[in-house]
Amino acid sequence: MRAGFIAAALLLPAVALAQDVRGLEVCTAEKDMARRTGCLQANVEYLQQELTKLTRRATEERAVAAKENAALKADVAAVKSDLATLKDALVKAQGEIAELRKNKK
Repeated sequence: MRAGFIAAALLLPAVALAQDVRGLEVCTAEKDMARRTGCLQANVEYLQQELTKLTRRATEERAVAAKENAALKADVAAVKSDLATLKDALVKAQGEIAELRKNKK
């Protein structure tokens, strides 16, 4: 039954909706080719500006994430060091306890 449902869902036509982008002009309304070309060039310039802005933002976010990652790695290294120190102290304490028990008998 699942296979039939999946097959039916795959056979349904996909509906593609147009997505409006703020700042873009509808160039198909222009009848004059010079105006249509100018409209398209303005859209290209706008999209290039948006791409540059998004690239800059992504680069900044990546830099922030890299700094956070480095700080977290340093924290992990500190925790590992503390854990090693605690393990050494535990081994030493267990040895001292064993020695005290041996001397007590």
